[in-house]
Amino acid sequence: MLSITLLLLLTLLALSVAAAVSVGLLGMSLSQLFSTLPLSNAMGEIAWNISAEFLLVAIPLYVLMGELLVCSGVAGRMYQAVEKWLSWLPGGLMNANIGASALFATTSGSSVATAATISTLAIAEQERKGYNAPLFLGSIAAGGTLGILIPPSINMILFALIANVSVPKLYLAATIPSIILSLLFVALIVLACLVRPPLGGRIEHTRWAERLACIPDLLPPLAIFVLVIGSIYSGFATASESAALGVLSALGLGLWRRAFTWQSLGQAFEATLRTTGMIIFITLSAFFLNFVLASIGLTATLVSFVTDLNLPPTTALLAIIVFYIVLGCFMDTLAMLITTAPLIVPIVVNLGFDPLWFGVVLIVLCEMGQITPPFGMNLFVVQSIRGRGNFMDVVYGALPFCLALLALIGLLIAFPQLALWLPKAF
Repeated sequence: MLSITLLLLLTLLALSVAAAVSVGLLGMSLSQLFSTLPLSNAMGEIAWNISAEFLLVAIPLYVLMGELLVCSGVAGRMYQAVEKWLSWLPGGLMNANIGASALFATTSGSSVATAATISTLAIAEQERKGYNAPLFLGSIAAGGTLGILIPPSINMILFALIANVSVPKLYLAATIPSIILSLLFVALIVLACLVRPPLGGRIEHTRWAERLACIPDLLPPLAIFVLVIGSIYSGFATASESAALGVLSALGLGLWRRAFTWQSLGQAFEATLRTTGMIIFITLSAFFLNFVLASIGLTATLVSFVTDLNLPPTTALLAIIVFYIVLGCFMDTLAMLITTAPLIVPIVVNLGFDPLWFGVVLIVLCEMGQITPPFGMNLFVVQSIRGRGNFMDVVYGALPFCLALLALIGLLIAFPQLALWLPKAF
């Protein structure tokens, strides 16, 4: 049963069928092959129940918040300010790519949106300042992955819904690892440019007066992040309500600066609708597939199979990590998360691991899937905005950052409290 499931899924992906359609067709096929009941009749009820989940309201709101900040020009001024503060490091503007990605991620929740925004702002500077194209483009693609690890994160909302864990506690669990990963990315760039200085382009010196003058451009995204996250932990708002507060703040900021036009607002709403439609379509298809897998007994069979192997917990965990690394090369990370989490989380919990801790590890693995060929979404986003050159430049530049992601996973395995200390403290 498991081998047939994997074969069907890989066949659909090889035929370049859209992720949401592949997941839905897989559920329909398994229902016809292994169930005596018409499981497809439950599709409408599943779609209704999932769509009525209040937590999902946060998804379009977080997407809209990021879009409003982009079209209001806040993101552009933020990037220029981060450049002035980080350009003194070896690697110059590449460190700004990481810093700006981390800062924008606090108001976006999406890896693709983060990569697209920073690409638009940064790529024009690459050739003008003589940076090595692969490493520079790789820093943008890798920085974009921070969008799904740094709270607020859309992927974490979906994982919390699947694993039945608290969104605020999951956000707390990801806080320290996200800071460590940002520092690891910067350290990798600095080390590469110290070993090979030509990779770092021309270093532009910035006076302290210029740095201090641009601080007001860093405050809006930080203020919105504090409002969104602070309202959750103060008990003032739920995750969905805090997202609405973020949208109102981003809208109010743009109106105060008179940065919006009817055209830019229309583009922001259209982009939000497209992104939300894609996410919800994948979510509904994946929940139907999960219902089918549970109904035909595959979920219980897989848990029993892994348990009967009597593998040491760490060995089983490493096998799961390798599975996700390989799967991330061929499958959309959002579909991968929603499709596999219901199968894997019970196994991980049965092995004795904390679901909050594993949620962070799984999000980091999803990040790696965003920058691993041949289907790493961030790679295609950066290349499409670049609009010239060889796609392999982006691939080669992003691969070294996978080492930083693997290093973070190693740290989380060796020191689980990196993810668990804050949730237990609060």
